[in-house]
Amino acid sequence: MSLTPQFGSIIPSQKQELLNSNYLKFNDGNNDFAQQYLPEVYEQEVERYGNRTLSGFLRMVGAEMPMTSDQVIWSEQNRLHIAYDNCTYAGGAPKRLVIPVGGAGNTLVENVISINDTVVIMDTVSGQEGKAIVTDRAAGYVDIQFFANQASTLANFNTTGFTSGNIKVFVYGSAYSKGRNTDGTGADAARISVDPSFTQYSNSPVIIRNQYVVNGSDMAQIGWVEVATEDGASGYLWYLKAESETRLRFEDYLEMAMVEGELNTSAAGLADYQAGVLPSTEGLFAAIEGRGNVQVGFTAAAGLDDFDAILKNLDTQGAIEENMLFLQRQTALDFDDMLASISGGFAGGTAFGLFENSEEMALNLGFSGFRRGSYDFYKTDWKYLNDASTRGAIDGISSIEGVLVPAGTSTVYDQILGTNIRRPFLHVRYRASQADDRRMKSWITGSAGGAFTSTLDAMQVNFLSERCLVTQAANNFVLFKGV
Repeated sequence: MSLTPQFGSIIPSQKQELLNSNYLKFNDGNNDFAQQYLPEVYEQEVERYGNRTLSGFLRMVGAEMPMTSDQVIWSEQNRLHIAYDNCTYAGGAPKRLVIPVGGAGNTLVENVISINDTVVIMDTVSGQEGKAIVTDRAAGYVDIQFFANQASTLANFNTTGFTSGNIKVFVYGSAYSKGRNTDGTGADAARISVDPSFTQYSNSPVIIRNQYVVNGSDMAQIGWVEVATEDGASGYLWYLKAESETRLRFEDYLEMAMVEGELNTSAAGLADYQAGVLPSTEGLFAAIEGRGNVQVGFTAAAGLDDFDAILKNLDTQGAIEENMLFLQRQTALDFDDMLASISGGFAGGTAFGLFENSEEMALNLGFSGFRRGSYDFYKTDWKYLNDASTRGAIDGISSIEGVLVPAGTSTVYDQILGTNIRRPFLHVRYRASQADDRRMKSWITGSAGGAFTSTLDAMQVNFLSERCLVTQAANNFVLFKGV
C-alpha cells in the first residue's frame, strides 16, 4: 500500500533559483501577501492629462449673484427707430405698402407710421431704393407718394425694381407745410404716439447634485499611493482622492450645466420628467443659438473677410466695443493666421481697458488683445472646447468652436439689494436666502468620517447647487460652429 502525500509533492528545481512558487504573493489573491522581489513603488501619481478641471470660464466673464425665486426675469429694450422688414407691394394707386402686423405678447407688431412721415424704401434683393412721404395709413398698410426726383423709382415700383416680400421701410423724419395741425383729421391727421416697447426673457435655476460614498472599513485602509486633495492635504487614504475628485468634477458640472443647459420643452415623459415639472435651464449655447448670432465655418483661409462680416453684423446690434473670444484650438490658430497680416495691432495694439489697461494682467490670464475697426478683442483658449472628454471630442458639423462674449454691463434695479447695480451681460444667479445658501452646498451623512446621522456604516459626501445663467443682450454674442 502506497501513501499519498497529504500536503502535496515537493519537486526540487534543477538549478538554484528563486521561484514565485516558493514564495507568498499578494498580486493574485490566493492567500499570498508578498512578492518574490521587492517592487519599486512610486508614491506620486502621474498627471498624464494635466490639470483636468474645466471650470473658470464663467469666473472670468461674469459674476455670481443670489436670487430668492424660481425664476429670474429681465427686460431688454427693443429698437428705437421705426422700421419694418418683409413688406409687400399691393399695387394700385396710390402706391401701397402692406406691413406685416399681428401677433401677441412679445411678438406683437403694430403699424406706428404716421401720415406725413418721410420714409426710405429699400428692396433687399435688387438694391432699388426710393424716398417717399406717407399720404395715408391704416393698421396694415401705408400709402406713399415718391418725391418728384424719384421718377425712375416710381416706375420700378410698379415693375421688377421692388421684389414682393423683400421690401424694407424705415422712417427718417416728417414733412409739413405751414400752419398745419397734428391733432385733426384728413390733411391734419393726428400723429401716432409711440410707446416704448421691450422684450421680456426669463430663466429658471436647475438643481445640480452629486455624491461620494465610502464605507467605514475602506476609510481605514492604507494604500501605497500618496494622494493629495484640492486644499493641499495629503496622505495614503485612497478615499481622500476619490472625495477630492468628486468635488472637482461637481465644480466642473456647475459650469458645464450653465453652458450646455437646455429647456425641457417636451410634453411627453413620466412623472418628474414631463415639461413644466422637471426644472430646466437655458445655457449659453442655447441662448446664443436662439437669440444671438451663429457664425458657421470661420477659417483663416478667407482672411479678414469672414471676421469683418461679423463686425458688420455687430454694428447692427449694440456695437459693444470690448469683447472676449473663448476659442477651440483650431479656431484660435485661424485667428492667429488672420492676425499675422495685421501684426501691428496684435498683442499690444489694443487698450486692454477690460484689464485696467494692463497688458501684463491680460497676458497673465491667458488673453492676447487686438483691435479691428472700433472694437477691442481679447482672445484666449477655452479648455472645455479642447478636452477630449467634452467638446474636444467633437469635430466638423455642428461642433462648437468658440464664443464671442461682450464685456459690457447693463444697469438694472436689483430688488434684493434695493438699488441700481451694473451687471455683466453674462452672469450666474444662484438660490440663496437667510435660511439657506445653495450656491455650493456640501455635507456629510452616515456614521463614518465624523458624521453620526444614521446607522449606515459609511460616509456619504453630498454636493448640491441651484443656479441658472442669465444671458442678457444675446444679440451681441457670437457662437462659432464647424462645418
